Amino acid sequence: MSFRWEWKKARIYSLSEGEPLEFDDRQFAIVSLLLSASLTTRMPPRRSNPIRDFPPFPSLRSFLGWCDETGQLKSLSDPVSIRHQMTAVHRAVLEKGGPVLRFDHPVCDGGARAKMPAIVNLFGTTERVAAGLGVAIDHLDDLGGFLAALRTPTPPDGFRDALARWPMLKAALLTRPKICSKAPVQQVVTKGRDVDLGLIPVQTHWPDDAGPLITWPVVLTRPFGSKPEDVAQYNAGVYRAQVLGRDKLIMRWLPHRGGAAHHRSWAGNAEPTPVAIVLGADPATLLSAALPLPENVSELTFSGAIRGTRPRLVPAKTVPLLVPADAEIVIEGWVSPTDTAPEGPFGDHTGYYNAAEPFPVVTVTAITHQRDPLYLSTYTGRPPDEPAIIGEVFNRLALPTIRAQIPEIRDLWLPPAACSYRMAVVSIDKRYPGQARRVMMALWGMLPQFSYTKMIVVVDDDIDPSNWDDIAWALATRMDPARDVMILENTPMDYLDFASPQAGLAGKMGIDATRKIETETSREWGTVMKTTCKDKDFASDFLARALPEMFK
Repeated sequence: MSFRWEWKKARIYSLSEGEPLEFDDRQFAIVSLLLSASLTTRMPPRRSNPIRDFPPFPSLRSFLGWCDETGQLKSLSDPVSIRHQMTAVHRAVLEKGGPVLRFDHPVCDGGARAKMPAIVNLFGTTERVAAGLGVAIDHLDDLGGFLAALRTPTPPDGFRDALARWPMLKAALLTRPKICSKAPVQQVVTKGRDVDLGLIPVQTHWPDDAGPLITWPVVLTRPFGSKPEDVAQYNAGVYRAQVLGRDKLIMRWLPHRGGAAHHRSWAGNAEPTPVAIVLGADPATLLSAALPLPENVSELTFSGAIRGTRPRLVPAKTVPLLVPADAEIVIEGWVSPTDTAPEGPFGDHTGYYNAAEPFPVVTVTAITHQRDPLYLSTYTGRPPDEPAIIGEVFNRLALPTIRAQIPEIRDLWLPPAACSYRMAVVSIDKRYPGQARRVMMALWGMLPQFSYTKMIVVVDDDIDPSNWDDIAWALATRMDPARDVMILENTPMDYLDFASPQAGLAGKMGIDATRKIETETSREWGTVMKTTCKDKDFASDFLARALPEMFK
């Protein structure tokens, strides 16, 4: 299909059918944003689609099929308990960079085997995370540049410019949802008193966990006063949910999250919030729900641009929402405007158990699923875990956005072992005194994702910020503790940081491990020793002949 774009009339026409493609205001804004981003993003030549290297994965099963074809899926026929044992197996495989695991016979707490297989370690390697986004690992920077352009778009300069970026226009059109009347996810529908969350093999991950915890849901909500078909206003977030009973859950969404904001809008009108908890979504929907997208971009619609196909949605059976048609399972229900229950304690990404806290209660009104559903799960704990691996990829995607704000940054690393965000190492192109401190303050003050980063180390651009040996050398030779350490007090902090003097408030440390220039020092700075290229080439050639067993 080909298209004719009329920017001033806010329409896109199908040239084959001569009919305008209809968009509401928010959908058109997303299309405009994507198209504008395409015109500000320089993509590598000879790529027909600048944000996809793989065929579309419209469902979890299609992605698992690709994993199987590439030797990255292992089915396990032995029974494994969903209480602790599955997590232990998962963690051991993830630490080895192993495949996706399919547990064919999960064993429930009563000893019975669940009828649903469980899938874990879906994003246990950075390569699989990148593939879930549609790109090879070495093309993440291209996708990151596109996401950066989303935040500072410029309007297209006429039809010719739009045509020159046809692949991106095509991606923009893929954000329009396709509404279905029937869907695989509703092949089996259970309602009312027949609902039983116990039939889903929800894991209890850690020894001191309060109970079964759903860890990989995509939770769909919309604001009060919106219409079910207004998908551009939906929020899709990954919020864990504790199973309380056959038809009761606790929804843990923190106050600053989109789902919590929607809940407040309904609760403010004394109404329960309709919610759909999607289990086993396609990889683009899963990862879009976790991406830090601009606030005016819906994760659900944007997933179409990542997936390479339009979102297929179907009306839910018991709540006024549209849900992914090709998901494995959907839990429908209503979030109480007033009722809460203590959620937790549960093992968290910090490596510690978080305290029990009150969160809203969900009453489940229906569970729909495919005839032979798969339950997608994961665990959170001290890194490495899947969230930390996803975080590594997202950090690379964020680098172009960070550079747009702070151009002197050359590279940045958030060590996964430091909970993926509590420590950052930044390399800069240093040109003037005090620049390292300026970068620290910019990261803390300008970019929300660094609000909870309590230590920033700034190094020169000859240092690899992801190499601990390089970092240690820079700290040992370019940093003086009395001069180059900056301490801030009473700054925002993740309330899960138990080291903080007060919940939500903590100090921050900035370390300047760059060479000191001009007024930063009164001493002559040393010269870094380097082997010349000529001597390196000689050594490589000589050793290949003299010690071939070591230097091939």
